[in-house]
Amino acid sequence: MSDNSNPYGGYGGQMTAQAHFGGTPAAAPAAAAGLVKDTTTAGFAKDVLDESRNQPVLVDFWAPWCGPCKQLAPVIEKVVTEEKGRVKLVKLNIDDHPSIPGQLGIQSIPAVVAFVNGRPVDGFMGAVPESQIRQFIDKVAGPAGADQAAEIEAALEEAGALLASGDINGAAQLYGAVLQSDPENAKAAAGMAECMLAAGQHDRARELVTGMPDEHKKAPEVQAVSKKIEQMDEARKLGDPTALEHALALNPDDHEARLKLAKILNVAGKREEAAEHLLLIMKRDRSFDDDGARRQLLEFFEAWGPKDPATIMARRKLSSILFS
Repeated sequence: MSDNSNPYGGYGGQMTAQAHFGGTPAAAPAAAAGLVKDTTTAGFAKDVLDESRNQPVLVDFWAPWCGPCKQLAPVIEKVVTEEKGRVKLVKLNIDDHPSIPGQLGIQSIPAVVAFVNGRPVDGFMGAVPESQIRQFIDKVAGPAGADQAAEIEAALEEAGALLASGDINGAAQLYGAVLQSDPENAKAAAGMAECMLAAGQHDRARELVTGMPDEHKKAPEVQAVSKKIEQMDEARKLGDPTALEHALALNPDDHEARLKLAKILNVAGKREEAAEHLLLIMKRDRSFDDDGARRQLLEFFEAWGPKDPATIMARRKLSSILFS
């Protein structure tokens, strides 16, 4: 995702996705990430009982002489690794540590027991196939993807708040992390484009949006950022804002100059000022440009979103003009 040929891949060439979803990043080795470990009688309470309060812990009771144990071990370790933190695996050699399997009534190995919130809740015996292990994990940990979806939604909300506060790089990192976990997430892609626009990378933002699949372009967030890019492109052609302000000082009824200035102020982030200029045109001449000021204001609302303070303010004043 850091490849510069991929418009989703990096913000400003510096974005690094530090957040991960669904547990541990896939690239991390299982043992290094703490997903698979050996335990002892003394360590069982900490490694299994305490840890199972964070996520289910599967305990694999095995012995070196057990052929089926050797068959099960690589399969269950592979599955646990690919589940990326939904469960952890703890292995206990019953020859070296016989007391705990004795207390649990383990009479045949391999035996796998799932612990949740400090208590054994389910288990299976024998060298079962990979598909059965996955079904077992779904049973004790819940359907795959539910927790990840919640984490992604929370990350998107946090990224939006960071962007609104001006932390463009922090927001881009979170949006990038979501895209690493869910490359088809249109909301995250739109958020990345917003970060690029905020950083002045208009061409990159346009490249990202135009390169999205057609189904992404239908998402409200993507349509909003597309509208913003269109408005920025138009504003670039409208001239010098200082010259427009001078023209308005000489002739306050130069509605054409005022409309152009409103568009420039909008792309500069001065939304309330932009709205005020359009509202003033409406107060003075609703017929100008076939009610063009109102139509332009509605386009601003579309790009800003219904919850933006500028939208809320301008809608209130617009209503008073329309219905007074």
